Amino acid sequence: MAKSSVAARPAPRTSVAPAIRLKAVAPAAKNAPPRSAAPLAPATPAPTMPVAMTEPELEVIWRTYKRTRDENLRNTLIEHHMPLVRAIAERVLQTLPKSIELDDLSSAGTFGLMDAINGFDLTRGIKFKTYCTTRIRGSILDELRSQDWVPRLVRLKAHRLDRAIRQLEGELGRAPNQMEIAKLLGITLEELQAHETEASAKTIFSLSEKWDDGDEEKEMEKVEILADRKSVDPVDTIQQRDALEMITGSLTKKERLIILMYYYEGLTMREIGEIMELTESRVCQIHSNVMARLKAQLDRVQSNGN
Repeated sequence: MAKSSVAARPAPRTSVAPAIRLKAVAPAAKNAPPRSAAPLAPATPAPTMPVAMTEPELEVIWRTYKRTRDENLRNTLIEHHMPLVRAIAERVLQTLPKSIELDDLSSAGTFGLMDAINGFDLTRGIKFKTYCTTRIRGSILDELRSQDWVPRLVRLKAHRLDRAIRQLEGELGRAPNQMEIAKLLGITLEELQAHETEASAKTIFSLSEKWDDGDEEKEMEKVEILADRKSVDPVDTIQQRDALEMITGSLTKKERLIILMYYYEGLTMREIGEIMELTESRVCQIHSNVMARLKAQLDRVQSNGN
């Protein structure tokens, strides 16, 4: 058995700041083989977990940190309160879309925790948990607002409109009409319509989200379901337009019309001649000349590229 498996004797309690106690000691394995046994391959050390501190020990760390501003002590306080940050982030996440990640909220909450540690005043006689909870939650909400593309005033109007509709549904037992909603909000019908128009843009959905149909083996993204396979790809349309402008840029008006009607409209040489008042043979001759010039241009481009 590796030497690290031997149980360490508990150190006597002293008045020194117990920051070093964060290093957990691996418990001794039962029925450990004698030292004379054949050495085993070194095992991967298990990650250390912070040891829970008592209130007196935590108070010693706080007083020492406020006096010395030692970064190691600050990191100790951060690690000790990280479960609180995680819990607050999980509660906030319950009211958010699935596209929001818990780790992003926890990261934002950590910055709030750091600000709370730096600004906490021990002389005020309040608990740090009460003080930092508001700062952590506020930091998370500030990060969400900074990433929100909808103005805050629009959000407030949308929430007010939703509350009014739910209240009327509970009172009337049916969906309220616009006149009833406007009367409850104390606004005109024109103002209500403006509110509804603004509120309709308050929600954005991510097409990369997984479609939740209860079958984890057949997970697919929403874009795979909502995509219109029959619609024209706008990228292909732009590329075709650019290619057309490049090809027909050096042609005359008559030559350009013949190329467009033949290749894009699908008309025959005879139909093109009737439209342009030309003989079918003349249309064929112009088409052949245009193709010969375009081929010569492509050959020059390829030769220059090589």
